[in-house]
Amino acid sequence: MCGIAGCWNKSGADASIVERMAKQIQHRGPDDAGVWLNEKGDLAMAHRRLAIIDLSPAGHQPMTSPCGRFTLVFNGEIYNHPDLRADLEREGGHFDWRGHSDTETLLATLRHWGIKKTIQRINGMFAFVLWDSTERCLFLVRDRMGEKPLYYGCSGGSFLFGSELKSLVAHPHWQGDIDRNALTLYMRHNYIPAPRSIYQGISKLLPAHFVVVREAGQVISEPKCYWDLGQIAKSASADTKGSQEELLNELDELLRDAIGRRMAADVPLGVFLSGGFDSSTVVALMQAQSTMPVKTFTIGFHEKGYNEAVHAKAVANHLGTDHTELYVTPEEAMAVIPRLPAIWDEPFSDSSQIPTLLVSELARQHVTVSLSGDGGDELFCGYNRYTQGYQVWRILRFFPSPMRRVLGELLQALPGASLESLIRFLPTYFQIPHLADRLPKLADVVKESSGESYYHRLISHWEDPASVVLGGVEPLTVFDAPEQLPKLPGLRERMMYLDSMTYLPDDILTKIDRASMAVSLEARVPLLDHRVVEFAWKVPMSLKYRNGKGKWLLREVLYRYVPRKLMERPKMGFGVPIDAWLCGPLREWAEELLDKKRLREEGFFDPAPIRKMWQEHVNGKRRWHYYLWDVLMFQGWLERNKF
Repeated sequence: MCGIAGCWNKSGADASIVERMAKQIQHRGPDDAGVWLNEKGDLAMAHRRLAIIDLSPAGHQPMTSPCGRFTLVFNGEIYNHPDLRADLEREGGHFDWRGHSDTETLLATLRHWGIKKTIQRINGMFAFVLWDSTERCLFLVRDRMGEKPLYYGCSGGSFLFGSELKSLVAHPHWQGDIDRNALTLYMRHNYIPAPRSIYQGISKLLPAHFVVVREAGQVISEPKCYWDLGQIAKSASADTKGSQEELLNELDELLRDAIGRRMAADVPLGVFLSGGFDSSTVVALMQAQSTMPVKTFTIGFHEKGYNEAVHAKAVANHLGTDHTELYVTPEEAMAVIPRLPAIWDEPFSDSSQIPTLLVSELARQHVTVSLSGDGGDELFCGYNRYTQGYQVWRILRFFPSPMRRVLGELLQALPGASLESLIRFLPTYFQIPHLADRLPKLADVVKESSGESYYHRLISHWEDPASVVLGGVEPLTVFDAPEQLPKLPGLRERMMYLDSMTYLPDDILTKIDRASMAVSLEARVPLLDHRVVEFAWKVPMSLKYRNGKGKWLLREVLYRYVPRKLMERPKMGFGVPIDAWLCGPLREWAEELLDKKRLREEGFFDPAPIRKMWQEHVNGKRRWHYYLWDVLMFQGWLERNKF
C-alpha cells in the first residue's frame, strides 16, 4: 500500500516540488520514498512506499521497465501476481526478475500485454499511473470497485494527480476554488460522488475506468470503462445456473480463495472483527486456512445500542483467534473529531469514520495489514433499506399519490421525540427504534411517486440541498436517470446496483482507505474480489433474501464455521451516539461552527434552516444530527482549508 503523486507541465516540472507533494501523504508510505523526472524534464512522479510484499529495495518506486520505455507509480496490491508471472513465462518471455514484488510483475504485464489486457487479468486493488515515453502519454487506472483513490486535473497550467487531495494542494500552481455544486451533492449524500471532488477542475477517477493524458495534461480523454458492473449485473441475473447446494459450495470455495490470496504478506497481518456476518465470515475463513491464531481487532463502546464488541468476542472465542479489544470512552472517541478534516481531505460526514479510525489505530499497534468485511451488504442484500425499506415501498405503491402526500404531512407534524417517549410504554413488538430520527425521513419518502425516486430520497440527507447551499445547483447524477440503469429484475436489485456504484466506493471504501492509511495500515477487502462480485450477481434474490432477512447464502456459508446461535441477532450499525454528543459535550464546539454570523460571513450556507434544525435538536424536539453533522464536517474542513 502506498501513495502516489505527480505533475506534468510543458514549461517544466520540478522534482523537489513533486517530492513535497508526496511528503504530504507520507502516512500512506512511511517506509521509502522515490522521485522520477523524465528526460524532457516536464513530467515528475513521486511515490511513498508502505512495504508489504518484498521488503527489499527491489520494490522501490517509481519503477522503470528494463527497456526504459515505461515508468510506473502504483498504489495497491495485485493478489494474483505470482500467477501472472507464471503466465508471462509460459508465453515464452524471458525475465530477469529483480525481486518478488507485485509492482515488478504489474510493470512486466503492462509492457508485454498492454493496458487493456493487463487490467482485465489482474486481481487486486489498485490505482496506478503509467508513463509511456514512446507515445508520450500517461495512463491513469483505478481498480474495479474503487478500493484505492486517484484524483487528477489541471490547476494553474499544471496537470496534477495524487492519491489524496492534500498532495495536489501542496503544488505551488494550486488554485483550489470550491465547487458549490459538488457541495450540494455532499449535503444530499454525506459524501461527494465521483467523478466530482470538492474543488473545481479536479476529478476522482471512477472505479473500473482509465484515462489517457497527452500534451502535458492539455488533452485528457474521457474516462473509459474496462469492467462494466451494470452489464455484469444484467447478464448474470438473467443466466443463473446451479442448485442451492452447488451455489453454496461455490461461494464457500470462492471466498476461501479470495481471502487466502489476501493473507499473503511479508509483514504481520490481522483482521477487523465487528461481530457481524461479513467480518465474522472473513475471520472464520482466515482461521480455517491459518496454522496460527489469526489476530482479530474490535472496538467497543459502553453506550447501549452502539456496542457489538461482546458479540465479536464470542465469535473470536469460538474460532480461537488472538483477539484484541479496546473499549473507548466518549472522550477518547470525540478526541478524534478535530483530526477528521485533515484525514479525509474533503467534506465527508459518515460518523462511522470515528470507530473505523479507532479500530485502525488499534490494529496498527500489532499488524501492518488488516482484512475487512466491507462489501457484503451491497452484494448479498444486507442493508435494512433492501429489506424493511423495500417492503414499505411495496405497500405504499398501492396508495394514490394524494393520499401519500396527506400521510406525509401528518407524519411531518407528529412530535417525534414525544411520540417516542410514549411508545416506550407499549409492548416491545410495537416499539420502533429511533422513531424521532425516522419520522422526518418517512414523511418525505411516502410522497414519492416511483420506486427510484423513493429510494433516492431514502438514502438522502438534505431533501433540497440547493436551497441551503448558496450559489449551488445540484448536478444530475445516476439517480436522476433511471432509464439508463441496466434492466434488472426489480427495485431491490436496482437499489443494490446503485449502492455498489455510488455509496460503496464513495463512502464505505473512502472511509476504510483514509482511516487505515492515516495510520499506515493496509486494509484489504476480500468480499470485493471481482470474482465474488460477479458470482453474487448471478445468485437469485431468493438465495439472498429469505424469511425476512438478507444475506441468506452468505449466512449459510458462515454457519459451516460458526454456530447459528452466535449470529442470530438484529443488525447493528458501526456508529457512535452523535445525537447525544451534540446536546452534551460537543454542544459548545458545534455552536461555534454553526454561529449565524459566521455562516453568513463565510457565504456557503443559508443560516436560517441550519439554525432552525440546531435549535430543534438541542431542545429535544427532533433529532437532526445526521443533517447537522453534514454541516459541521464541512465547517471543520473549511476551517482547516482556507486559502
